[in-house]
Amino acid sequence: MKYFEDVVIGTRTELGSYTFDAESIKAFARKYDPQAFHMDEEAAARSHFGKLVASGWHTAAVSMRLVVDGTRRANANQKGDILKSGPSPGVRDVRWHKPVYVGDTISYATEIVELREVSRPGWGLMLTKSTGTNQHGEIVYSAQGAVFVERRPK
Repeated sequence: MKYFEDVVIGTRTELGSYTFDAESIKAFARKYDPQAFHMDEEAAARSHFGKLVASGWHTAAVSMRLVVDGTRRANANQKGDILKSGPSPGVRDVRWHKPVYVGDTISYATEIVELREVSRPGWGLMLTKSTGTNQHGEIVYSAQGAVFVERRPK
């Protein structure tokens, strides 16, 4: 079992990549962010984006999916060295730095940036920064997250 005391600030985890295609952009937008520049090429061409663009919420949702998938993989592979995490008190400072267009491949990563003592008995708080970087090396998405992590039993 891995505990709060075992976590190291600066640890970076590559989560994987995702290529945004027109159909996934439109499908996500139809369901969650139905703005014309996410759903229609002609409307997008007339917008300030100039062409079809993914919803920022789509880029954030992909990041969350890759975080969950990465945690599941780590837990399956490490068997006895699983970090026991609890609930997240939230995400803040979500930013969409650049548009994500059809064909862009975004590589996601997360880094542990801070560890905090908290008043919740048996738990510490781990703060992370998640990023998404396009194929040109430009950050297109970032967010700061927090999660409670179990402390080593005394």
